[in-house]
Amino acid sequence: MDEDIREDQRVEEPDSADAESGLDQPAGLDRLDRLDGLGKLDRVNRRTFIKVSALAGMAGAAGAAGIAASGCDSAGEMGGSSGGAGAGGAGGTGGSGSDLASAGGDPNAIAADLRDNVYTRLLGVRPHVGAHEHLSSMGGSRMPAEVMEAMAEANRYFVDMAELHDAAGRRIAEIMGAEAALVSSGAFATMLVGAAGVLTGSDEERMGLLPNPTWPKVECLFQTAHRFFYDNVFGLAGMKLVEAGTRAEYEAAITDRTALLVGLAYIEHQTRGVPPFPVRHRQEHDPETLMPLEIIEIGKRRGVPVMIDLASNLPPKENLTKYLEAGADLVVVSGGKGIRGPNSTGILAGRADLIEAARMQNAPNNGIGRGLKVGKEEIVGLVAALERYVALDEDEEITAWNAKARWLADQLQGIDGLEARYELNTHGYHDVELLWDEAVIPLSREDVDRLLRAGDPKIIYDGPGPRTLQLEEGEVQLVARRLRELFTTGS
Repeated sequence: MDEDIREDQRVEEPDSADAESGLDQPAGLDRLDRLDGLGKLDRVNRRTFIKVSALAGMAGAAGAAGIAASGCDSAGEMGGSSGGAGAGGAGGTGGSGSDLASAGGDPNAIAADLRDNVYTRLLGVRPHVGAHEHLSSMGGSRMPAEVMEAMAEANRYFVDMAELHDAAGRRIAEIMGAEAALVSSGAFATMLVGAAGVLTGSDEERMGLLPNPTWPKVECLFQTAHRFFYDNVFGLAGMKLVEAGTRAEYEAAITDRTALLVGLAYIEHQTRGVPPFPVRHRQEHDPETLMPLEIIEIGKRRGVPVMIDLASNLPPKENLTKYLEAGADLVVVSGGKGIRGPNSTGILAGRADLIEAARMQNAPNNGIGRGLKVGKEEIVGLVAALERYVALDEDEEITAWNAKARWLADQLQGIDGLEARYELNTHGYHDVELLWDEAVIPLSREDVDRLLRAGDPKIIYDGPGPRTLQLEEGEVQLVARRLRELFTTGS
């Protein structure tokens, strides 16, 4: 893909009148301190440097400057709703309900930082504005300042890694209401050592035979609807994958060779509200599809351990305990998505004997997971992030995401051929869905993706439109400005 930045895609600097039009920050977002003059390490103390390191990726040299030059609405504010995004309908904003304060971050400063940063200087890699979900392939999430500070402090000391792993596992288990827990290098890694633990128990001789077990009880059963793109991890542990379609076929597939049942939490498509949410794109599942709680019940009834993958199903945070309380033997959680810990961390929580068997094969021990090493800083960062996450006011956080999505949808009204809808997604918060008539706007979705990636700033979104849960103040204005430009000019 051609990543050259065309001259007509560059963000123009605001004139003095624009710079003086100062806008307030969006509701629910903390104001970022002005970071001017912190470009050289020898000019800042350690704590300031840690803070800057944590925040620089969020908003660059964010200051209290205006965005009247952003090309958004004529008022240049993130305040009142235009009511234009299909007001009153399923996709309409219908007014903001309460005024949304405008962004205090300077989008032009953010755009400048995206051109000149540690990634561009060291490696020539262009970072992007992340108008997408928490995606491992796109860097996961942004670690909050307190997580970065905890990691930096952890770096100052040496520690016995076995002791640290054990202590972190105990604390995580306490938070999640599990018998035990461990940390490994991502959700995939926790599945690997979890599956290995199920296969071998605490038998060290069997551990030494993986991934080539010589005993018959090695089958991992999936219902077809619960297959996912990296379930090959179970084969890597030494399991044989078995797939069944209907409920009856699933029950019949459980034999004395079945070692593990695996369920995917995402199948539920629900959050704290009573399902189903009134979401236009919600997929109605075949009545033959088992829900995760049903798989747990089957496992308990048939005496087969159950692993539930809820890697990215946060929010809601009650998912941290929901499946364990229902009787799941193992639960997998990504550390670098909703929890906002290091992207290279994951949690396995559940039954004490299975966690112990998995621990014996997890780094720093010499089992099949020896290469899945997690640094002391990452372990501390994950625990700090989890402590922060469970203390959050989730409703307040979602309200802030929704406010940004509503504002963004409003900024994209009035473009011939484009419909920008403020749309409730299957996770219980709102995104902006973009629909356009290609006869009026001759761009395919692939064209839009390519042009956004090639532009300045580089922007990436996933799904039917931009998501705002990871957009900081100033970034949402950059997204609005670039999308208006793209759908108005075609480039």
